[in-house]
Amino acid sequence: MSSKRIVVVSAGLSVPSSTRLLADMLAEASERAVEARGVEVEVQHVELRGLAHALTDNLLTGFPSQELAAAIDAVRQADGLIAVTPVFSASYSGLFKTFFDVLELGVLDAKPVLLGATAGTARHSLVIEHALRPLFAYLHAIVVPTGVFAATEDFAATGAGAEGELHKRVERAAGEFAALVAGPVGTASAAPTRRLVEDEFEHPTDFADLLKRASDGPPEY
Repeated sequence: MSSKRIVVVSAGLSVPSSTRLLADMLAEASERAVEARGVEVEVQHVELRGLAHALTDNLLTGFPSQELAAAIDAVRQADGLIAVTPVFSASYSGLFKTFFDVLELGVLDAKPVLLGATAGTARHSLVIEHALRPLFAYLHAIVVPTGVFAATEDFAATGAGAEGELHKRVERAAGEFAALVAGPVGTASAAPTRRLVEDEFEHPTDFADLLKRASDGPPEY
């Protein structure tokens, strides 16, 4: 049986956190959906709250701490990513954006991503469409069609129960995500592969090839 790895990045600041609660719901539903396709799955959580200082240091110095480097590497190695943020000032939080700012361009190329967001009011329900989806499109990720937004009233009204509207949205999004992560079509491998800095350290590009690339112009993605 094949195996897939899903990484869940959540940017909740409080404990307990509704953002982490939604992240857990998406992770559990995705795990069930992937396993229903006969594929084993490993789920790893990355909570950005504990990496706040390391992220700031990375912005100032350009180098990640050991713990942050492990989180970045987990995202790099993942077959699929679930990303959940609280809504601040009608957009994703600064902590959430900072994590994706320090990722090397190319880490999310063609990687399936399921998006989620939480807020105190339903007025922010379009935040996934006007803020998160453009960000991950820029990063060349494959964004699941259904994103899941949850206001406080969604948790209160349904209790996250099996019959609630929030549960239905989570299940639909998880099914779409599982199709990309474990489906028969190798969507991710269809995209061109971008060499990362670590690839160059391990297998340096020949100097003659570098000159040829320079004469050909920048690659197109």
